[in-house]
Amino acid sequence: MDIEFNKNEDHLKQLIYKLKGKSEKVKLGGGEKKIESQHKKGKLTARERIDYLTDDKSEFLEVGLFAGDGMYTDVGGCPSGGVVTGIGYVQGRQCMIVANDATVKAGAWFPITAKKNLRAQEIAMENRLPIIYLVDSAGVFLPMQNEIFPDKEHFGRQFRNNAKMSSMGIIQIAAIMGSCVAGGAYLPIMSDEAMIVDKTGSIFLAGSYLVKAAIGESIDNETLGGATTHCEISGVTDNKFDNDEACLDYIKSIFNKIGAFEKAGFDRIKSAAPKLNPKELYGIFPEDRVKPYDTMDVIKRLVDKSEFDEYKALYGKTIICGYGRIDGWAVGIVANQRKVVKNKKGEMQMGGVIYSDSADKAARFIMNCNQRKIPLVFLQEVSGFMVGSKAEHGGIIKDGAKMVNAMANSTVPKFTIIMGNSYGAGNYAMCGKAYDPRLIYAWPTAQIAVMSGAAAAKTLLQIQVATLKAKGEETTPEAEEKILKDITDKYNEELSPYYAASRLWVDGIIDPLETRKVISMGIEAANHAPVEKFNVGVIQT
Repeated sequence: MDIEFNKNEDHLKQLIYKLKGKSEKVKLGGGEKKIESQHKKGKLTARERIDYLTDDKSEFLEVGLFAGDGMYTDVGGCPSGGVVTGIGYVQGRQCMIVANDATVKAGAWFPITAKKNLRAQEIAMENRLPIIYLVDSAGVFLPMQNEIFPDKEHFGRQFRNNAKMSSMGIIQIAAIMGSCVAGGAYLPIMSDEAMIVDKTGSIFLAGSYLVKAAIGESIDNETLGGATTHCEISGVTDNKFDNDEACLDYIKSIFNKIGAFEKAGFDRIKSAAPKLNPKELYGIFPEDRVKPYDTMDVIKRLVDKSEFDEYKALYGKTIICGYGRIDGWAVGIVANQRKVVKNKKGEMQMGGVIYSDSADKAARFIMNCNQRKIPLVFLQEVSGFMVGSKAEHGGIIKDGAKMVNAMANSTVPKFTIIMGNSYGAGNYAMCGKAYDPRLIYAWPTAQIAVMSGAAAAKTLLQIQVATLKAKGEETTPEAEEKILKDITDKYNEELSPYYAASRLWVDGIIDPLETRKVISMGIEAANHAPVEKFNVGVIQT
């Protein structure tokens, strides 16, 4: 191993160390005192409930761990959006689990909570996965009600999704394990079956204080909407249980009796580890954001046996396309080539940039994968499309549109891993969040923005200086340097993968060694949903 490899390895390991530290802190939710308070009430925490419910030694793919990271600091923050969501296994069956974290503002819903819950439901709907709701929430965080209540993608959208999932035949099971208030009461009752834990679970449209204020009736919450009331009088809930564990055991018994599902039929054989050591990814991936490297070295440390059948290897070289297997699943991989290459005319092409020929190749490859029912994996390390007169005259917009059209209309499931740069229209063409990847995860090295920090800072500086001059104000080199620093600092903060993860632009940040697991579990989930016929729409030739 050379010095450069060791330097890269040290840098990426430091980023992973930071990732693990932040993950452990976020998983504490509202903190150890709040966790202790939950235990004193005889309740498990959200994560303890998931651990108890899911199969021993099974994988849990968390979605949105860093949702809300660095947000709502004026009200104490909202770690992980106040809810834990992810794909897990219950009695051997893959499902989506949504568990309110009552240690965070009593499980109240912030704007990011709604967005995260809707993302979990979206994953369940796209993949036709059963979904389990472990409810323990005080309802909408009232100081921010204007940002969560009335709009299309706000709080109420989840109940619409409840109804849609029922019509699709997707199994929904709910357990009321704490508060379930106001509009939130509809979520468990719109599920197929709703359980409630005695003495700690309660469900009502209005609590005792509001009832007193609204109609003058004096009543306690347990009589108003406790387990006995709803299991014996109203019939709103189906069964009550003495504690969290008994309630979760009943959910396990439900999943133990669910019939088989219709499969999409993606091809899978026995899994095999890559022949090339995946841990070498740490040293291959450069610390320097602009330093070229061979993306094929990455691919061969992700695919089974390091075997990869490249498509059109001699054409459109700034995008690598080809077939391989990940954990036994057949996949089609579309990856940005980061090394400098020569095109068919002998001209040098910059790595990480999409040229006309590479866009054309990718579009054709995507269509082939749809014809063959092969899931697509996009490995993003992209600076954008090529610009300049030569590219424009060569029809880069037309060829880029062909690629975006094929990718957007693809009906086989798509999975996106953002390894490094993800800039501008390159993010779109390589299946960014706006193009419905079934899952989208980032490495700690990822950067997501319209353009690189350096390019953006220089562009914004020119605009600000021109604006000042238009007002008749002169600038000094020192003033321009300060403006540039302020712009760069702000832009670099927004480039961070944690900034993206906090806003759910990505489903999470992972160690590169977890990439195979994410893709494999994603395809297994997607195999629950039969694939629709591929229709590419209008493509100019």
